[in-house]
Amino acid sequence: MRVRFPAKVELRGVNPYVRVTADRARRLHPNWRRPMPVGFRVNGAPETPWTTNLVPVGDGSFFLYLNGIVRAASKTAVGDLLEVEVEFDPEYRGGPIHPMPSEMAEGFRRSPRAREGWEALTPSRQKEILRYIAGLKSLGARRRNVATALRVLAGGNLRFLGREWNPRREG
Repeated sequence: MRVRFPAKVELRGVNPYVRVTADRARRLHPNWRRPMPVGFRVNGAPETPWTTNLVPVGDGSFFLYLNGIVRAASKTAVGDLLEVEVEFDPEYRGGPIHPMPSEMAEGFRRSPRAREGWEALTPSRQKEILRYIAGLKSLGARRRNVATALRVLAGGNLRFLGREWNPRREG
């Protein structure tokens, strides 16, 4: 089943998305509650749909996050009105597509607390971190960001990937 609908690109934290209502999600696949594999187009592009997982909100609706590649290719930005076409894709298997950097694996061996923090993350958050680190151009940037990720995963109160991690609560 394919579902087409108009949507406005909104922002959740630093992440642009469109909302797929519970009714539309049921038409894609009834009673689906976990991340839903889909192919999608924005404003009719691209010819071969992008693939991703819709992220469940908890009320039966889903977030369809629009990464930078999708927004650039479809010439869309936060606040734009667009036409979305989504189809359930039972063949799509999302998962980390980038290998674990050796510096990170070594950091997990040295810090069981960081390893526990990593294992507590959702697969999509793990994939986001690995993709970010893999995209860094210099060895120095990679080392600095791996060190920051390890501190955050071990419970440090830092900014990483555009968000606060483990914020301390005021008494």
